[in-house]
Amino acid sequence: AGAAGLIEALRDEPIRLPDAPARGVAVIAHPHPLFGGTMDNKVVQTLARAFVQCGWTAVRFNFRGVGASVGAHDEGRGEAQDFLRVVEQVAPQGPIALAGFSFGSFVASHALADLWDARTIEHAVLVGTATSRCCGRANRSSTPAAAGCAPPAAPCTAASLASPTRARPSAARFPCSSARQTAP
Repeated sequence: AGAAGLIEALRDEPIRLPDAPARGVAVIAHPHPLFGGTMDNKVVQTLARAFVQCGWTAVRFNFRGVGASVGAHDEGRGEAQDFLRVVEQVAPQGPIALAGFSFGSFVASHALADLWDARTIEHAVLVGTATSRCCGRANRSSTPAAAGCAPPAAPCTAASLASPTRARPSAARFPCSSARQTAP
């Protein structure tokens, strides 16, 4: 359950050998709910399939006010809280990946910033990111968004989200091999 109540979610499991664990859990967010975005969006489903094919458990969920999820749209603030609650519930420990499409990538980027110091994020996949919004977050020096982030009016790049002390998550490629890759 999220801050506003129950959250509708689907879990896609990879086919694996008995007693073989998944590589981790990928939490995937959908496009803007006020414009018809749901966890059944074809891009969100494609992201889930890609993660599953690479051995990850994929969890996609409906934001508050969508489908059977309780609550009302909160312009990204409540949705980011819900994203974090889903992560807490489905992946309290172990490898995680965060992904989103359009508005979902905006929400996932905020979750990434909030989780950055507490968890190791194996992959961040942000598709159709609204770059004019990603750096509009309040300055919090311990987060990647604040590490060299330009003012909200300036364009935001992958480099502006990188932490000076840690390699940035792989956003440009989604490798299925066990080797970790980072964006060029």
